[in-house]
Amino acid sequence: MTAAAVFASVFVALFIAHSVGDHWVQTSHQADYKGRPGWAGRLADARHVAGLTITKGIVLAVVALALDLPVTILGLAAGLGIDAATHWWADRRSTLAWLAKTLGQTQFYSLGTGAHPFHPVTEEGKPAATLGTGAYALDQSFHHLFLGVAALLIATI
Repeated sequence: MTAAAVFASVFVALFIAHSVGDHWVQTSHQADYKGRPGWAGRLADARHVAGLTITKGIVLAVVALALDLPVTILGLAAGLGIDAATHWWADRRSTLAWLAKTLGQTQFYSLGTGAHPFHPVTEEGKPAATLGTGAYALDQSFHHLFLGVAALLIATI
């Protein structure tokens, strides 16, 4: 099996597991507290990332066994490790907000919120609900970048 096929298989498995882990496995408490300052926020984020990483490990194990993928323990540790560390960093929220500001994406980061200069409003002039925010889009695209890095590490180490 080529490294490209292993990369593609691992990426798809990680992408699916990421979506499940980030949206179904994460508890409401973790989602509410992971961005808060101090140890309460750090620990909530760590619990979220632990559940997410376990989910990714289970899905990867099933896919690797089913497809007989030639992955190594070192590759899995490196890939899941970088994914977990970067996911924890981004989900502290202030860190991702800082990155968005540093890269000139503050306006997009606030998209879908009352802070955005062109936010949608109801007929009464109040902020209208949206299907997502710029912060969420930037969060997920950051995670997807590191899913690619993780898949590359797993496929090549």
